[in-house]
Amino acid sequence: MEKIKKNRLRLMLRKIKEQRAGIKVQRRLYFMLCFLFSAYCLLPTAYCYGGFTDRVVAFVDDEAITMSEFEQQYENSLKLSPDISKEDVIETMINRRLLLREAKKYRIEATSEEEIMEEYINLKVRAFIKVSDTDTEDFYEQNINQFSGKNYDDVREEIERYLIEKEVNERLKEALGELREKAYIKIQLNAE
Repeated sequence: MEKIKKNRLRLMLRKIKEQRAGIKVQRRLYFMLCFLFSAYCLLPTAYCYGGFTDRVVAFVDDEAITMSEFEQQYENSLKLSPDISKEDVIETMINRRLLLREAKKYRIEATSEEEIMEEYINLKVRAFIKVSDTDTEDFYEQNINQFSGKNYDDVREEIERYLIEKEVNERLKEALGELREKAYIKIQLNAE
């Protein structure tokens, strides 16, 4: 009986570690995307208004993503995450454009696009998430071994932050899914 309990606890701990790792990866991708987009913004205006034409690799409604934008973003992404695919980069660029457009509808203003997106997420997603004491207590009880002898009061805020970030990520995925359904998106990355 005790062996079964130990195995269950090990499985639960492994699951929690995997969830935390997933959130860390999502955070890295978010910041990577922010960095990549800011790098795009720093491109000289000659690329945008120069005398050459640039192939379009994707459309988001009436906005085009050009090959030069994509290549710059992809190069920057590879520096941060060598195993990132071209498809992941273009999908991220599309998601970013959708979020920025939605934020502009709410007249969110800030000094950078990263701040605009963060403010939008705070106002439209994070503000509606509440984690109850029952949720944090249940999480603590289910994962008590992970907290290595710390009592509930010592880890309550950490658990609450974790549960909030997890819910933010889930709701953000849903929101992006809804935005994508409403938008016309065409990717022609592999076309020559």
